[in-house]
Amino acid sequence: MHLRNLILIFVGIPAVELILLFEIHGILGFFSTVLLIFATGIIGAILVKKQGIQNLIKIQQELNIGNLPAPQIMDGIMILLSGALLLTPGILTDIFGFALLTPSFRTFFRTIVINKVKSKYSQNFVQVNYVDTDNL
Repeated sequence: MHLRNLILIFVGIPAVELILLFEIHGILGFFSTVLLIFATGIIGAILVKKQGIQNLIKIQQELNIGNLPAPQIMDGIMILLSGALLLTPGILTDIFGFALLTPSFRTFFRTIVINKVKSKYSQNFVQVNYVDTDNL
């Protein structure tokens, strides 16, 4: 990952989140803004738990019939990520977190990730070197 991307993720996004929270504070007031932060966290945790359990059941069903549950595993990772985003105070993280709880958005996002990985592997080859440390 490039330094520019890391700066955007770890500095830019929190800065935008703070600006948005200050704007909401100016519109709704302090108590309502804090209530909004807690409400999205609580609602998000409930939805993540419910969808996580449903996803685990789907994974078990796929395994029981002998299928590899790759899409369901990716969904599980996205549901876990949505939980982390929803517990993080902020508007952008909440929007993306709730979007990841939507099955149609997860399908869309999963397609993007798969296509990105496929394009990376088709453009480059991966070389793995094995060093036998026992014979050194």
